[in-house]
Amino acid sequence: MSRTRTERLVNLVICLLSTRRFLTAAQIAATVPGYEHDPEDPRDHEAFQRKFERDKAELRELGVPLETGTASVFDQEPGYRIAHREYALPDILLEPDEAAAVGIAARLWQHAGLAAAASSGLAKLRAAGVEVDPQATLGVEPIVTVDPAFGPLAAAARDRRAVTFSYRVPEVDDPATRRLEPWGVVCWRGRWYVVGHDRDRGATRCFRLSRIVGAVRPVGRAEAFVPPENVDLISHVAKWSGPVAHNGRATVVVKQGRGAMLRRWATDTVPGPDGDRLTIPYGDAEYLASKLVGYGPDVKVEGPPEVREAVIQRLKEVVARS
Repeated sequence: MSRTRTERLVNLVICLLSTRRFLTAAQIAATVPGYEHDPEDPRDHEAFQRKFERDKAELRELGVPLETGTASVFDQEPGYRIAHREYALPDILLEPDEAAAVGIAARLWQHAGLAAAASSGLAKLRAAGVEVDPQATLGVEPIVTVDPAFGPLAAAARDRRAVTFSYRVPEVDDPATRRLEPWGVVCWRGRWYVVGHDRDRGATRCFRLSRIVGAVRPVGRAEAFVPPENVDLISHVAKWSGPVAHNGRATVVVKQGRGAMLRRWATDTVPGPDGDRLTIPYGDAEYLASKLVGYGPDVKVEGPPEVREAVIQRLKEVVARS
């Protein structure tokens, strides 16, 4: 499936989840990015109808409970919506590697610009007088933005195009120029890394994105290399970073019904008037802070100081970027 169609389908799902009323095809065309057309032009309108029919069939094939009906007995044209109860998943216990995969997908979702397009569509719905439920699409929790190098490196990995960039390591004052064939970008312990073939060293290397200085520049043509099959990027980063012992204990207060992932991590839970007090083991304060910040006001960190300070620093970075 092309990226354009994927974005359109995701935006369609968000649109239909965000309203309890049935939306007609005309309302969807005027709201969802990707369906823009001239309804007065027969050919253009026919092309929209074919596209919309294909997308409806695709959603149903994917298991999305797409309903057809009318908002009132006076409506002549049928509309569409997604049944919330049938669409929602029950509580799922994920293994650490599965949870990491979901987290990476969530970050990719936000960075790809899909969230912005979807927000634009919801704004159009409100302008048209359609009541929008702001809580309907909270399946992906809010997160912190990624490093500036993420976009160029992810695009280069997708296009199989080499890149060059300046990279600084803590023990050396001046950054060094690196030439890399990127295989992919992954998140490990709250930080982003690119893994690939280092042309200068003739070996597999990984680089932390936060240490890249300046712009990432593409080199040469697309499809210039072929990544290894079934390569485990996370394993490369984990081997390079080394193991982490979870000897620390953080205490956080989480509002009722929030922080499902934190509750799975907790070794102890004590109910209280302001929420549940969780004890969470951790090995890296910055990594834990990157997770806690994403919950916003739903989570309050009581201690230890290193975790509180890491959270405060993350929040300052978010404010500086906004």
